[in-house]
Amino acid sequence: MQVQSSRRVAVVTGASSGLGKEVAKALAAQGWRIVALGRDAARSASAEAELRAAARGGAVDMILADLALLDDAARAARQIAGLTDRVDLLVNNAGGMAKEKVVTREGNEANFSGNHLGPFLLTKRLMPLLRAAASLSAPGSVRIINTSSDASEMIPGLDWNDLQSAQQFNAGRSYCRAKLANVLFARGLAKRLAGSGIVVHAVHPGTVDSNFSSHADESTQARLKTYSKLTPVEGADTLIWLATADEPGKTSGGYFYQRSPRTPNPFADEETNADRLWEASEKLVAAAGV
Repeated sequence: MQVQSSRRVAVVTGASSGLGKEVAKALAAQGWRIVALGRDAARSASAEAELRAAARGGAVDMILADLALLDDAARAARQIAGLTDRVDLLVNNAGGMAKEKVVTREGNEANFSGNHLGPFLLTKRLMPLLRAAASLSAPGSVRIINTSSDASEMIPGLDWNDLQSAQQFNAGRSYCRAKLANVLFARGLAKRLAGSGIVVHAVHPGTVDSNFSSHADESTQARLKTYSKLTPVEGADTLIWLATADEPGKTSGGYFYQRSPRTPNPFADEETNADRLWEASEKLVAAAGV
């Protein structure tokens, strides 16, 4: 049942564990209404119980969706619209690393689709609810946050002839490209939302001790074990700051790390690259027919 309320509403993807769950818990404890998305049924049920325990006055809803599937992303958007008439915050946090090439039933490479195309479609479909919240709020209060990674900085750019790394798949390179797409999407969306009162940022949360890399190839998992890691609570700090602090609401299109602006991949500074990714993403979504 759709609820009409002045209470702030946050949609958090990848909220069944790790960063997403900690962000959702913190916002629930602040009184936000939470609509959480998770892919795994058991983890999502456990997370929902934690979120409800943390909530102070706000409702909690959990939606099962695999954002690597565009029809799942579209369905999730419809479910959210059935629950609320506004969205004040969208945290595009869902994502992960793959160890091998997987093509979805819609014909997309699963790593690229789950990290970029699904969030791209979900964001577009939720735009009426984000704009509705912005019409009732001070400029900069309504926000979209894309969880990226410093992996976005480790490649020269995107391959426009093989955007999804489908022709020459490499797990690490594919992940880096998807995370760069998160930054470019934030840039392109910020440009399109200029003057709307909605701000958009991307964030590198740091290397977090969570299960996001549990499906990565063995060499990547072995390398990550040598890294110094943040707890999910520590990693979630900048996301929560971007969602709630005054300062991030004064700008749009930024890339942050540890509550401070971070220099992105130079490829992201070329406006034409953000536009080109946007156009390519629109075509891939249209081809899925969702």
